[in-house]
Amino acid sequence: MTDVLTPTQRSLCMSRIRGTNTKPEQSIRRVLFANGFRYRLHVARLPGRPDLVLRRYGACIFVNGCFWHGHDCPRFRWPATNREFWETKITTNKANDSRNAEDLIRGGWRVLIIWECALKGKHRIPIENACERIRQWLLSKRKRCELRGRNVGS
Repeated sequence: MTDVLTPTQRSLCMSRIRGTNTKPEQSIRRVLFANGFRYRLHVARLPGRPDLVLRRYGACIFVNGCFWHGHDCPRFRWPATNREFWETKITTNKANDSRNAEDLIRGGWRVLIIWECALKGKHRIPIENACERIRQWLLSKRKRCELRGRNVGS
């Protein structure tokens, strides 16, 4: 299927996609705050600049978009146009994600990745359930965890 937008229009649309303060990120922040969890946002001195940092729990939370981070779920599909660019871009993002998570863990932090599919679309989980799963993880000793949509991958 060909793109219905001109390259200039597509470029403008893509340039306006946020990297921080996204709707999924804001919904997680809202529910965590309402449940008594306090956090710092986008701490630049930490690898990967985590979306939320809960120092009290030694935890960093990333809220990742399925497309931008190449998640293996129904929300991700390789673009049909400019394929080489997107493969390089998304592969690099995935490598950076892995490296940043490892660096954080080596630095004594715990890492939670919340995927967009957990919060949006037909495979989403209710926000209250997501909050409960995050709370359980924060109170556990597990170093790494992922929150994914229902019936998505492992």
